[in-house]
Amino acid sequence: MEELLAQSQFDNLQEGQIIKGTITEIRENDVVVDIGGKAEGIIPAHEFLEPGELQIGSEIDIFLERLEDRYGNPVLSYDKAQQKKNWENILSKCEEGTVVSGRVRAKVKGGLIVNIGVDAFLPASQIDIQPPKNLDQYVGQTYDFKVLKINTDRKNIVVSRRELIEEQRQAKRRTLLDSIKPGDIRRGAVKNITDYGAFIDLDGLDGLLHITDMSWGRISHPTEMLKVGEEVDIMIIEVDRDRERVSLGLKQTTPNPWEGIENRFPVGARVHGKVVNLVPYGAFVELEEGVEGLVHVTELSWVKRIAKPSEVLRVGDEIDAVVLGIQKDDQKISLSVRQLEPNPWDMVRHNYPVGARVRGKVRNLTSYGAFVELEEGIDGMVHVSDMSWTRKVNHPSEVVKKGDEVDATVLDVDPNNQRISLGMKQLMTDPWSEIETHYKIGDVVSGTVSKITSYGAFVELEHGIDGLVHISQISEERVEKIKDVLKAGQEVTARVIKIDRDDRRIGLSIKAANYDESQLAAEAAAYDNLRSDDLTNLGDILDEATR
Repeated sequence: MEELLAQSQFDNLQEGQIIKGTITEIRENDVVVDIGGKAEGIIPAHEFLEPGELQIGSEIDIFLERLEDRYGNPVLSYDKAQQKKNWENILSKCEEGTVVSGRVRAKVKGGLIVNIGVDAFLPASQIDIQPPKNLDQYVGQTYDFKVLKINTDRKNIVVSRRELIEEQRQAKRRTLLDSIKPGDIRRGAVKNITDYGAFIDLDGLDGLLHITDMSWGRISHPTEMLKVGEEVDIMIIEVDRDRERVSLGLKQTTPNPWEGIENRFPVGARVHGKVVNLVPYGAFVELEEGVEGLVHVTELSWVKRIAKPSEVLRVGDEIDAVVLGIQKDDQKISLSVRQLEPNPWDMVRHNYPVGARVRGKVRNLTSYGAFVELEEGIDGMVHVSDMSWTRKVNHPSEVVKKGDEVDATVLDVDPNNQRISLGMKQLMTDPWSEIETHYKIGDVVSGTVSKITSYGAFVELEHGIDGLVHISQISEERVEKIKDVLKAGQEVTARVIKIDRDDRRIGLSIKAANYDESQLAAEAAAYDNLRSDDLTNLGDILDEATR
């Protein structure tokens, strides 16, 4: 009879319905339930919110998924029974925009499953203000959620925790904006870090802490001072209530190290610091936290020629220096390393008096002269006009080259501008001062063609003096191009037909080398009648080769 009764009850059960069942056994991982059928069903323990509160013999509502599995056992679900019962209940009490409480049940792709009586989907973007990277931390936690969307056909509910948080933050933001004022100290958490600063969450209101307001000292990036999630005490610098913006300061929470700076680092004092930055024009030295001084590249050495500070310093070096000046308002201190030593230029006038003969190595050539090193860091300059009595020197390389050892005379000393003027020609007698003892009009002379121009050829004579053979004085026949008749380095014989001591010119004639006295006089007279432009001295040479 019992078997017939059980068979009759079993036949009345239908899949997809909520039925009553009695707990017959509670195991570690599952619960055994009798539904009055041929066999008992098993429900996983995790479907019960509080498995420890279950009791044997208790009657519960369960959902019959299948009458029999392949082993003849019914397939039961407590969770689906609750959801089926709760779905109608949820729809009667809940609509879009409603705030409900729920427990995070599991992590799924794209978000979380939240039990609010039925399963609802919480997208990852709606979990918090910033989408979290680790969703596992929320599983098992209970929160309030806002219902975003209900799809009755698909029995799908989408909820948001973020919207509730933002609404709460908005309320806090308005309250905070109304209460804070510049100078207040607030506690905040670092929310985000950028290259130019950090955003600090002041419990509902984000404020910007600019990198320049993080430290009195030098920092290259905000991460040197802060990290995301860190809590800091911060000062309110400026409040824009209309735009809901707040500027913050971290360094302002500590004393300004530039206060009383002139007492701690007086002008002329010797100080010690660490090189923290190198730039093309100098080195920044940290004297104490938040206080830096600049050693300009010109203040690194009296004698060394330093083009950039990295030639002698590295970041991290500890050095001594002398305070040259303080600009407190601009927070600038000028330092000098070379002032630690005596200035060698103070002794230059004594060591190199005007008229003294000196010897040195040519260190550098410029278009206007040669720099001669007299000692380390002390150069004298020989101007091109002081290299030769007899030649017009267009570039110093015509007389000297870099590395040559040369003798010279000190012409002038200017310690203030660190200049020494030297002369090479002053070591010799000016041959033009006694030119009449060397050459007279009518003299037959020999020399070497040193330069050819479009208007004549220059011939190097004895005593380093050059004479000019005008194009009209080369041959009895008309000469169109001098290079067709003469070549540089060629030995020639000529006659002196003109001497101009004031203009330091000697006129020569090759064609008059064998003239008699009357012919020579006529040629000299003709030479005197040439245009002054044709009697160009060496200073007017155009360095152009005739073509």
